[in-house]
Amino acid sequence: MAEPVVVEADADRRWRLRHLPVLLAASVALAAVAAVVGGATGGTTAAFGAAAGVGVTVLSYTLTTVVLAWADQINPQLLLPLGLGLYALKFTLLGVVMVAVASTGWPGLVPLCLGIVAGVAVWTAVHIWWLTSVHARRPRG
Repeated sequence: MAEPVVVEADADRRWRLRHLPVLLAASVALAAVAAVVGGATGGTTAAFGAAAGVGVTVLSYTLTTVVLAWADQINPQLLLPLGLGLYALKFTLLGVVMVAVASTGWPGLVPLCLGIVAGVAVWTAVHIWWLTSVHARRPRG
């Protein structure tokens, strides 16, 4: 069985959120692009819907990141139950909101969905890039 890792008191505790500014900057840029593309292809409603879709993704992922960083700092054994619980809560709320929006007949629904998809793709791609390029440990020598 593996020995528990002891973290020194002066260890860098902000590493859990170090990637967040890069992801938020990329998401803001994506929201601007989504609004322009939405506006060019479907008018004001589509622009708002596309940007709001990116915003939904950013809000969801940022909430997860902050809550899990907090849980890891308090007690790493909280990560799994809080992560799974938050995941279930977020997707339940997203489903309820999407059904409610769809029932209104709002014409921005499709751009909203496309904004969510684009937000997920960009957040994930930038996170992978950050982990493999910026944060990766390089061999010395």
